[in-house]
Amino acid sequence: MEDIEIAKKVEKAGGRLYLVGGALRDKFLGKEEYDEDYCITGLTDEEFIKIFPKAIIKGKAFKVYEIDKKEIALARKEIKTGKTHKEFKIKTNKNILLEEDLERRDITINSIAQDVLTKEIIDPFEGRKDLKNKIIRATSPKFIEDPLRVYRVARFAAKLEFDVEEKTIEMMKSIKNELKYLPKERVFMEFKKALETNKPSIFFNVLKKAEVLDVYFMPIYKLIGALQPEKYHPEGDSYNHTMIALDKACNETTDLKIRFSVLVHDLGKGETPREEYPHHYNHEKRGVKIVEKFSSELGVPKSWEKCGKVACLEHMRGGIFNKMKPAKKVEFIERIDKTLLGLHGLQIVVNCDKSRNDEVNKELYDFETIGKKCLKEVTAKKLIEKYNLKEGKSLGERLHQERVEWMKTLTN
Repeated sequence: MEDIEIAKKVEKAGGRLYLVGGALRDKFLGKEEYDEDYCITGLTDEEFIKIFPKAIIKGKAFKVYEIDKKEIALARKEIKTGKTHKEFKIKTNKNILLEEDLERRDITINSIAQDVLTKEIIDPFEGRKDLKNKIIRATSPKFIEDPLRVYRVARFAAKLEFDVEEKTIEMMKSIKNELKYLPKERVFMEFKKALETNKPSIFFNVLKKAEVLDVYFMPIYKLIGALQPEKYHPEGDSYNHTMIALDKACNETTDLKIRFSVLVHDLGKGETPREEYPHHYNHEKRGVKIVEKFSSELGVPKSWEKCGKVACLEHMRGGIFNKMKPAKKVEFIERIDKTLLGLHGLQIVVNCDKSRNDEVNKELYDFETIGKKCLKEVTAKKLIEKYNLKEGKSLGERLHQERVEWMKTLTN
């Protein structure tokens, strides 16, 4: 059913249908595909169901109706009753105005509506102006009633590559103590969406500016001020290095496991004793436990955690692959190939780790190309056929040695 047809039926019953929120924001941004979200004023739930008896009812806290993949909700007001994200009293009736519904929304660019029938734009909080100026701004003082909005703002800033208005940053700071009441699953979802963007560093930089980075992202926060040797890291401390590497990863892959691995590869540097600065001895080993704890506290998938631990432990070795002897190279290749991160994933981690220096010759540490060629050309099947060997430990040892000999041919 087209929205015009829905709108006409709603109008006939005494109501009004509006395209709202992210749907209108994305439409203004020129996105060809976007979720269709609508708001209705002037009707009760009973009246709506009477008009659209086949509408699918979704939602527990408040009803959302779905008609042909279009999500429709009645205009509502929210009253905060406690500290958690669930402690709200929701009020909905036919007398609630559209402007009241828009006021409860998080940021101005999500607080715009369009009358489906007349195409009139209703923008009481100047969301279109903020879209034009690339600004994220809280819709109203009601922003502070939902602490999850702190992470939503940071995520939208990363997604759209917008700046966050100073007053909104101050609002985010003011509700820092309430962030601990958020379930980690909700925070993880915002984090995950930020990782899906082209510049997730903006997500962390916004949280840093709002002085809330240490609530759910303490290991990242601890990288701030963790000095590194200027000769190898002219970009500054470990935090800046990690942000540069993370954004670089988004140019290399869409695989979130790998992006996460780049984010956490240097977490061990956050625990380096200050007296050891600018060196970070054994940070790769320290990082493994930190990734494990961080992953548990944030609720990241086990696959991400496994890859992150490999990135911590192995990225330094990958960076000196060209200096290894043939036997060590083969051991490294065989070991990494068996991990979930794999040669390809770790190669991206190492590439991004070294991305601060554009003059670095990547061929010096391109273990992925060499490793895949080695594993392809020297296989157990070929050895069995060539030497009439049988499966077993001796075959594995012979296979490893054959690969070492193959590797030696590259350096001779």
